[in-house]
Amino acid sequence: MYDSTGSYLDLQGRGEYNAIMELDGKVVVVTGASMGIGEAIAKRFAAEGASVVLLSRDTVRAEAARARIGFSERTVALSCDVRHSEEIDRVLGLTLHHFKRIDVWVNNAGHGLLDSVEQVPMAACRELFETNLFGALSAMQAVIPVMRQQGGGSIINISSVAGHIPLPFHAAYSASKFALNAIGKGAGIELKKDGIHVLTVCPGYVRTAFSENAVRGSELKQVRPTSVKGITPERVANAVLDGYRKKKREVIVPWTMHLPVKLYQAFPALVEWAMGRMAG
Repeated sequence: MYDSTGSYLDLQGRGEYNAIMELDGKVVVVTGASMGIGEAIAKRFAAEGASVVLLSRDTVRAEAARARIGFSERTVALSCDVRHSEEIDRVLGLTLHHFKRIDVWVNNAGHGLLDSVEQVPMAACRELFETNLFGALSAMQAVIPVMRQQGGGSIINISSVAGHIPLPFHAAYSASKFALNAIGKGAGIELKKDGIHVLTVCPGYVRTAFSENAVRGSELKQVRPTSVKGITPERVANAVLDGYRKKKREVIVPWTMHLPVKLYQAFPALVEWAMGRMAG
């Protein structure tokens, strides 16, 4: 039951906020959900009472992630390659058939590309953008009419601090994230009148297999400080949920990454000098 302020009351009469009730009945779709950040986001929303659809190019890996999450009665795993709009339309239709609505769509599918601007193969660069940017944009174009018709919803784009600070030898990846930031923030202005909220989440270094799974070119240099261990995918998932609840425009996680972002905005030459030293 709830008191006059809307706070949840437990059986002992203590005023406590029941987060599970807030997401009970919500339907959440997560792309790139077979591992890492995507799996952690799917698990976090499912733990709060939402029904979750896990999407991945590999059905077996998506099902394995679903099994690890453990909410079998409220989760579904489907194959979807976001580079192909017809596959997005297919899973959108299946989700609506099964759950009747979509409250949250999380664009998390993406991969890295390690190479210099001089050497990066154009085919690899185009494929990167097909997943990281155009896949997210295709999904937004598919789900926006659904959310508008049902009276609202939330779109969450998982970007990166690399979408604020261009990284040498990761420039193509940074470019895809800069573009995703712009798409999300522009859409947020366009869709506000329709009750559709758009959140951009920019993690810093995260302890996942992202680097191992990145496409590798001929010039492989890292600009990550050796002292930085990275945060867990679960911490990113918590930040996503918090940003969703508070209807934030952007979340940078961890909070310590606000400093380099602001520093780059104010003193780009200083940050570029430091990255050049690390990459050298």
